[in-house]
Amino acid sequence: MKFLVFDDDVENCGMLQELLGESGYLLEFESDGEGCLRRTRTGSYDLLIFDVMLPAADGFEVLKRVRDLSQIPVLILSAKAERSDRVNGLRAGADDYLAKPFDPDELLARIQSILRRTKINGNAAAEPIEIGELRLMPASREVCFQGKPLDLTAMEVEILECLMRSFGKVVSRDRLSLRLYNRLAAPFERNVDTHVSRIRRKLGDGRGMIVSVRGTGYQIRTL
Repeated sequence: MKFLVFDDDVENCGMLQELLGESGYLLEFESDGEGCLRRTRTGSYDLLIFDVMLPAADGFEVLKRVRDLSQIPVLILSAKAERSDRVNGLRAGADDYLAKPFDPDELLARIQSILRRTKINGNAAAEPIEIGELRLMPASREVCFQGKPLDLTAMEVEILECLMRSFGKVVSRDRLSLRLYNRLAAPFERNVDTHVSRIRRKLGDGRGMIVSVRGTGYQIRTL
């Protein structure tokens, strides 16, 4: 599998090369925002590892432009570790956010989790999931509402599929966090809520299908 690393920290890039290379991943590196966009548009990558803290570019804006071009999975790896930074990163389209300095084992676990979620089995014959005018195709990870495709990230599709497969039932934040991050939701953590908010916005007229259940989680209903 081939990753693109968007980072201008030579030392960090070298460490990633050593760590991820030992796990069998191929890495390419880019430190320029326009170069990152060009590579995303023309290259074939399985994951983008992204630093939003670069002196010559607004990382969040670059990420938004990447999202306009591609649904490549994105892991933000950055020293910007405030809660507002993590929220901004997820809202800009990241699938996960890990602060520097990081534990190498946690980085590998998060990468494997993202790749596992986004892997498509071309031989799978999964039946579409439909609730009203909302349709999700598990094999291709495509989602449509009222016949129009929705531009969802891998994590957003994962959340929506979990809700749709539990139609009529409340899905807890802990369950969604376990599915996304392999851990329970931390107190005051808003990652899951941020993803759900973005799904609602993309649903437009269908935003009311996802209902918040106070103190518990979310439920999907027909309009």
